[in-house]
Amino acid sequence: MTTRSRTWLDLATQLPLYDLICVGDQLIRVPRPELEGRTAPYATLAELRTLLDRHRRRQGVVRAREALELMRVGADSAPETRLRLAMLDAGLPEPELQVKLRVGDPFSPTTDLGFRARRLAIQYDGGHHLEEEQILSDMRRDKAFRAAGWTVLVFDKDDAGEDFVSATKQIKKALRTAWMDPSVESGFARG
Repeated sequence: MTTRSRTWLDLATQLPLYDLICVGDQLIRVPRPELEGRTAPYATLAELRTLLDRHRRRQGVVRAREALELMRVGADSAPETRLRLAMLDAGLPEPELQVKLRVGDPFSPTTDLGFRARRLAIQYDGGHHLEEEQILSDMRRDKAFRAAGWTVLVFDKDDAGEDFVSATKQIKKALRTAWMDPSVESGFARG
């Protein structure tokens, strides 16, 4: 028997970097208690750093450290992680994850990735988004963001199948044309 964290480290000798990041993001993501019956992530970034420190000479530790630097809390699925990584590879700024439309409101609609300062919501809709109840929920979410003046981009498995190449182009275009909210601090240069 092994722990999930140790399995992640063991996989560092087998998996390509981005696959290892996807697995790692799932370890550190905040669960949804109403859906999963748990309240804590399987691991934290600090716990994984400690694990790597204890196994400094282990094969794969260099790749695991590289993955750890690119892991983020907030990705709910591997495609969300892959979209974020594709954005970084395309030279885009790092997006926020699980962006609430209304900060501090626990009932606020949330988008998978986004740029609050540019009012850009980015959604990856996987297979379960084809179920009728989820379609209605997604429509309400997108409508709320649009009503608040946000641009909403939705990507799916077809975009993932082409490694998000056209998705990143759409995101770049949206970022160039999006309104800059002066009340939101960001890493964006004006102009």
